[in-house]
Amino acid sequence: MFNKNDLSGLVGKHLVYTYDNGWNYEIYVKNGETMDYRIHSGIVGGRWVKDQHVIMVQVAADVYKISWTEPTGTDVSLIANLADRVFHGTIFFPRWVINDPKKTVCFQNDHIPQMEAYRAEGPAYPTEVIDEFATITFVRDCGENNEEVINCHPGELPANFPENLK
Repeated sequence: MFNKNDLSGLVGKHLVYTYDNGWNYEIYVKNGETMDYRIHSGIVGGRWVKDQHVIMVQVAADVYKISWTEPTGTDVSLIANLADRVFHGTIFFPRWVINDPKKTVCFQNDHIPQMEAYRAEGPAYPTEVIDEFATITFVRDCGENNEEVINCHPGELPANFPENLK
């Protein structure tokens, strides 16, 4: 039997994954309440975020659910099956992000008031739902609260990322 509150198999993990639609993402589960992430490709490719508040639970042995709401109004829910190296992600984009996704392509932490203003301006609906499986292509354990894991724009990474990581 698994413990739904035991996040020890996920906290500290750095994962890179590619959705079936080709979008490439990266997350670092910093601790039991926050994560950092970078978006390498897709409609908001080039965006990166530190200290995103998340809600996490274990839903089965080696299977975790991570959910959050971004300052943009985008809601995300991921299922991470670490044993099989599979993600399932559902992203609920507000209409304003779909209409002009480049507005969000930045280091979000430096632009939170602007993201909140865009969200308030809208439009929020109709929401665009992206519901996709993804393959986890890279996993490493970096320990908790490691500020060096995701610390730059995705365009600043070496061409052979993440193969160059240990």
